[in-house]
Amino acid sequence: MPHRYDTHDAPRVLDRRQGPHGEVVLRRHGELLQIIANGCFLMDTSDGRSERLLVDAARDALDDRPGPSVLIGGLGVGFSLAHAAADPHWGGITVVERERAVIDWHLDGPLSALSADALADPRTRVLEADLVAYVNETSETYDALCLDIDNGPGWTVTKGNDSLYSTSGLASCARALRPGGVLAVWSAQPSPEFEGTLWNAGFQQVRTEEVPVARGVPDAVHLAVRPG
Repeated sequence: MPHRYDTHDAPRVLDRRQGPHGEVVLRRHGELLQIIANGCFLMDTSDGRSERLLVDAARDALDDRPGPSVLIGGLGVGFSLAHAAADPHWGGITVVERERAVIDWHLDGPLSALSADALADPRTRVLEADLVAYVNETSETYDALCLDIDNGPGWTVTKGNDSLYSTSGLASCARALRPGGVLAVWSAQPSPEFEGTLWNAGFQQVRTEEVPVARGVPDAVHLAVRPG
């Protein structure tokens, strides 16, 4: 899907805040809304195919267990949440988002148009927490983890996120999964090295699905299953 930029207008900042990990900015560029963190472009509302794939690929990799639960790591512009909530297959939807600003932009800001129905869904809950700390500390377990908090395992938004993609971080993800549960990780490009780390962390059925983009390397979703 082509980006629908108005090339005659510069991006306009709608909100700028200092969060626990630096500056986060919501801006509008033509018809698009964009999220910027510490000067690094994270995502916009132009497409959403790979975010929807993140959720669908995890669902399809699960067995036939009834009403599975999904943890979505990162609220972003809301594509993954909205897509999960539109699917009656999911029994519970938990979103972990560390930036209060992003949550506010969805609750009563410009991004609410994308997520209002999903947030009103009784299956949905939003936790304001750091995902890395959450998977390390939680006693809850899920059938699927759909993680989209960075531009990929090799391109993190903040340095502390690096540990999530290590063998020990992936072991924490495995503990937050029920037996046979699925881990899905979004990336701006495929990473064979990360596939190897998933195998080394004890996951099975490791594979990568790609989403072609107009220019450059494809987006990717890395998938792995916790042994039963």
